[in-house]
Amino acid sequence: MAKHSILMSFVLLLVVGAAVWGQAGHGSDLYGLARVQEGMHSKRVSSYDRTGGNNDRFEHIKDGDTRELFNVKGAGMINHIWITIAPPPERLSRNDIILRMYWDGNAFPSVESPIGPFFGQGWKESYPFSSLPLAAGPVGGRGLVSYFVMPFAKGARIEIENQTGQEIRAFYYYVDYVEVDRLPEDMGRFCAWYNHELTGATPEGENEWGLLGQPGTNPTGQDNYLIADIKGKGHFVGVNYYVHCPTPMWYGEGDDMIFIDGAKRPTLHGTGTEDYFNTSWCPKTPFTHPYYGYARLNDDIGWLGRTHVYRFHISDPLYFQESLRFTIEHGHSNNLTLDLASVAYWYQASPLTKLAPIPDRASRQPKPFINQSDIHRWRHEWRKSKGSDSQLWGNER
Repeated sequence: MAKHSILMSFVLLLVVGAAVWGQAGHGSDLYGLARVQEGMHSKRVSSYDRTGGNNDRFEHIKDGDTRELFNVKGAGMINHIWITIAPPPERLSRNDIILRMYWDGNAFPSVESPIGPFFGQGWKESYPFSSLPLAAGPVGGRGLVSYFVMPFAKGARIEIENQTGQEIRAFYYYVDYVEVDRLPEDMGRFCAWYNHELTGATPEGENEWGLLGQPGTNPTGQDNYLIADIKGKGHFVGVNYYVHCPTPMWYGEGDDMIFIDGAKRPTLHGTGTEDYFNTSWCPKTPFTHPYYGYARLNDDIGWLGRTHVYRFHISDPLYFQESLRFTIEHGHSNNLTLDLASVAYWYQASPLTKLAPIPDRASRQPKPFINQSDIHRWRHEWRKSKGSDSQLWGNER
């Protein structure tokens, strides 16, 4: 009887909690799903065949062309986007199709990112990815999906630009939205920004784990990789982070350092890359959670190769009143050369500020994989530096 009472109390707590959460207007929850809404009308813009036929796509988007997907006036909230593209990713790089979103008549985009990385597809690759707000589904990560809510008060526009160097043969899409009479004043605008950088090692070398001597220090975040630099009021809600490591050494001793409202020292200072992403002990394990996980892992010795890790702040947004600068070290004290890319996601109050330009096509290109031939050539040069003894093994110092 006591166990039954405890169970019923727990269920009641969940129901009441869901009710309070739903009535407060927080996100999507099963309680709130049952509430009948007044003054809301579901709408869609898609690539369906206007003739009534089955050619439900945009066709023959030439290299350099821009194509508008969505242009709606008035108030509303986008709540679902689905996209698929041909040719397939191994022949057409989704890293070079640029997605831009504009809110309320602004001349500048509040979302600017290659379409693949935005939807959790790194480099020029295609693989399954699953999270609460974003996903890349069958077949092989070719179905790109967003459930982020994207409010607008006066209108919204979405476009793509083809920078692939070839024709996009077919582009299929849905943009589902809710038309409302008036948008609540406290609704932020959805923003996203892509960055990419080939980071540089320190002059002392790639001294991770102190293998080459006493490691350095980095209390201020100088030379950290930049995930977001936001001016205004809002809350940060997540990041897709893409790491290509050219050595078998662990890439993730770098701390996350987040500066809020102009702070000179980190307001939020983490303890390591995998720790920020809710994992531990240098993982090489596929893991999928609605809020965080490892969607793509290197398939090589140590941590050599490509890894995609993600975290979304669904129940723990990072709030800021004036600014937020999100950075992360590339190795402890920024001692590693890494090929890094990221897409940051946040909501911001009006007036919105212009995003920094994203890296151009040439600088976005992924670095090639390090292979066994490269490693063997390094061994040859090392043998020569040791006098070319015929029995050198490889771990002599």
